[in-house]
Amino acid sequence: MGGFVARAAVVHPHLRKFAVETVLTLSTPHQSPPVPLQPSLGHYYTLVNQEWRKGYEVQTSRTGHSMSEPSLSHVIIVSISGGYNDYQVRTKLESLDGIVPPTHGFMISSTGMRNVWLSMEHQVILWCNQLVVQVSHTLLSLVNTKTGQPFGDVRQRLGIFTKMLHSGIPQNFISSRKLQLPQNSDHFPDQKGKVDSGLQVPRLSGCPSDSQWSEDGLERDLYIQTNTVTVLAMDGRRRWLDIQKLGQGGKDHFVFVTNLSPCSGVRLHLWREKGTSASVFSTDKHVVEVTSKMVHIPSGPAPRQIEPGGQTEQAPPSAIFWLSPQDMHGFRFLTISVAPRPTVSGRPPPAASMGVGQFFNPKDGEQVFSPYRLIHSVFSEKVVNLKEDHPLTLNLTFSISLGLLPVSLSLESTGCGIKKSEFEDPGDLEISRLCRLRCFPPVALAWDGTSGLHVFPNLYSETIVVDSSPALWTSSQESDKTSVFLLVDPHCSYRSTIRVSLTAAAGRFLLLYFSQISGLCFAVVFFALMRQAYAWELDNPIPSVLSAVESNLRMPKPFAFFVTFPILFAVLFSFLSSEPLPPIISFSIVSILCYVFANGVIVVLILVSLLVFYSAGTVHVFIRKRWQVWEGNFCFSCVQWFINMSSTFASNKVVRILSVNPVFITSLVAIALVCLVHPALGLFVLLLSHALCCHNALFSFLMASFRSHVNTKEFYESGNDGETGSMLYNNKHDGDISKLFLVKETHTGSPQSTRSYSDTQLDVFHHRHGLLLLHLVATLMFVPSLVGWLQRTGNGQRFPWFYDSLLCTGVILHGLCDSKPEFNFFLFPIPGIPLREIRLSLAYLLGGYFSYLSALALAPYRAFYAMAAIGVISLAFRIIQTRNRNKGETYHRSRKHSHRH
Repeated sequence: MGGFVARAAVVHPHLRKFAVETVLTLSTPHQSPPVPLQPSLGHYYTLVNQEWRKGYEVQTSRTGHSMSEPSLSHVIIVSISGGYNDYQVRTKLESLDGIVPPTHGFMISSTGMRNVWLSMEHQVILWCNQLVVQVSHTLLSLVNTKTGQPFGDVRQRLGIFTKMLHSGIPQNFISSRKLQLPQNSDHFPDQKGKVDSGLQVPRLSGCPSDSQWSEDGLERDLYIQTNTVTVLAMDGRRRWLDIQKLGQGGKDHFVFVTNLSPCSGVRLHLWREKGTSASVFSTDKHVVEVTSKMVHIPSGPAPRQIEPGGQTEQAPPSAIFWLSPQDMHGFRFLTISVAPRPTVSGRPPPAASMGVGQFFNPKDGEQVFSPYRLIHSVFSEKVVNLKEDHPLTLNLTFSISLGLLPVSLSLESTGCGIKKSEFEDPGDLEISRLCRLRCFPPVALAWDGTSGLHVFPNLYSETIVVDSSPALWTSSQESDKTSVFLLVDPHCSYRSTIRVSLTAAAGRFLLLYFSQISGLCFAVVFFALMRQAYAWELDNPIPSVLSAVESNLRMPKPFAFFVTFPILFAVLFSFLSSEPLPPIISFSIVSILCYVFANGVIVVLILVSLLVFYSAGTVHVFIRKRWQVWEGNFCFSCVQWFINMSSTFASNKVVRILSVNPVFITSLVAIALVCLVHPALGLFVLLLSHALCCHNALFSFLMASFRSHVNTKEFYESGNDGETGSMLYNNKHDGDISKLFLVKETHTGSPQSTRSYSDTQLDVFHHRHGLLLLHLVATLMFVPSLVGWLQRTGNGQRFPWFYDSLLCTGVILHGLCDSKPEFNFFLFPIPGIPLREIRLSLAYLLGGYFSYLSALALAPYRAFYAMAAIGVISLAFRIIQTRNRNKGETYHRSRKHSHRH
């Protein structure tokens, strides 16, 4: 599929084979531009969306007048996301906000699609039978049955998409507790018989004529005297509810859940006064049918009955009906008419029927879970007991989005009006069985300001999670909260337990903030390199990468400087650019957690690499120490002969040139692979160069330390205080390896330094180890692209994208031009301007801040810009420095002294 199903339906009015061509567009975005930086799926979507946006922009002249219509003005875009189980393409990438105007498309999650209601992984979204069937039916509905051609009007096609794909549940069903529906309705008049234009009410229509059943067949009416009304079977009766009487005491909302089909199974009317026939009063608008306000919700199949009334459990609700005080204003009665039971001989009894309605006060069922209660529920679950005759609707508000902290919600029935007998005490299993027979299965409707509505039917024990992206730089203030609307049968009492699912929360955290953590890994390494470069500038020993990372996390100054300042910059940037501010508290906390997590990732990489390097260095030292012991053996003579033959080959001119210019050869091979094969292969060559340098420096340090320790031990054993210098620098074994290390024991490469050779080699190791980690993180970003490239081997290859090659070439230049700790880049003097020096520590600091802000913007690939910029500038100043040296105009850089005497 190519991994792109964000644009789910594109229908051109003049396409004859529109159904086939529309399905094909599921796998390929429209007019995909060249995509730089292959590992970034987010960057790919950004560029694709830019092309879509251009198609809907109106071309204007210099005077501001419209010159032509947008090129895609006739195209409808529907973006379908897989929901919270889509771990490959996040919903945020599939949003059409700011790309396609609302008049030409919309985005919908598979969890909110009619007859689908499921969340699925991206790769299997087209294998979901419910989704494919629903999309196919939608496409076929676009055909004009009279002409056999697709409808040409854009609004008409958009209306068909909306009608066929949307579940029918208003997206603000929970948040406002009332239906916000289109205006211009003429069905609900006020008490004077005039239409109240300020009241938003639905444009309702009666049931279709083919689904209506005669009211003459109804049995005698029932008058409900309690707030709760129950339907247990298709009994052919009409139930009257007095709105003024039953709605007293603030119980001015009405909700009704049922598994009866609207119109064919149940019909609801609002009456201004009591009458006998709805058909008579409907002409005078004294009665309004509101059956069409029922919305469908997912449910399992209703249990079959062996005989009428012989079901083993209550049927789950499949529809919900809601009336707010505004909807019932001006009306006195509400009637619920249930159809008679169909009687067809030879057929089995129909499925069990149910319906429960209630007048209630929304405030009675409200529960607010603060951040403290949610975090505390990780260790101790929260229990909410619901007694019998409780509100049918329970509104649970979570102050932290369930997209970040999913909760495990369970409902266990504890009673259903069964009184215990003094002779027989029914057990818990028997009570649970009887309660399931009497009470319908609970239903949860979860509302999130970002992703909309999620439905969880048959809720006895479920992990509630929503497809939301809270606490991001681009998140809205509403994304912090989630409302869960529970529909629970008031005839039963329940014990509900709520606790945060730690495993689900960890999975969601990694899914939502993986891009942010990846970008912050670059920032962590940049800040560590900055501390190393700053130590070198002060003529201090270069700290290890692990020590530098630990120092940057210290409180309060380093932590505030490297962690909190970038977050403040991000908030300030949003404020100055008139962008909506993110939820500052949650945004700051999550960003800090991501930074700490990125530090943990880098620490793991550091420890693993140190283990490998020290193991290899120790083995190398052991072999070199045993080398002298093997001298004189026959086997050693054979080895010596092989070494002599190798040295003859090494005397070759080509080999000598390669050994003299290792940096040039490494850069040539790496850049060739980056530009001609794949960027990851060139970065692998750079990593190999870093690894060999680290190994050589660490081996030299270990060998020098070992020789120094041996000579010191021999000196103390001899007890001769007057021969200190000769014991430290005289060699007892002529021609052995000690000449390599002890002759250079005080050489460091800096004229002012008095540090030992082993300390200098340790500095080199720490410096190259930091570069290795930075470029290792960069290489890991290209691994998915490399895997895809390997899978396409043999199917035709092409050169890498020029933009990718250019950035990776800059990364290679950074690794090679700054390969030594004494390298730094300058600004050489211009006539009239005094010499100003820009040190590497400042460049790494700016690169770290830039990577940090890029990570907060979910664009970790921008860290390549910082590395490439440092590499190009370093190369430029290396060239300038070489030219000036050839002219005799050498500018020496001096390390600052810390003046500690």
